[in-house]
Amino acid sequence: MREVTRLLDAVERGEPWAAEELLPLVYDELRRLAAARMANEQSGQPPSWLRGLPT
Repeated sequence: MREVTRLLDAVERGEPWAAEELLPLVYDELRRLAAARMANEQSGQPPSWLRGLPT
């Protein structure tokens, strides 16, 4: 996480290279989290976050 914080600080300062380094780190982590979450969902059921939305 220190690397992400460092890159976020650089993005805030306007460093053009920082976003190029930050996005792959964040994307990979989000994909990992989503895969773990989806693995816990029951087959044939809508995702739990979707079940809470009004219809």
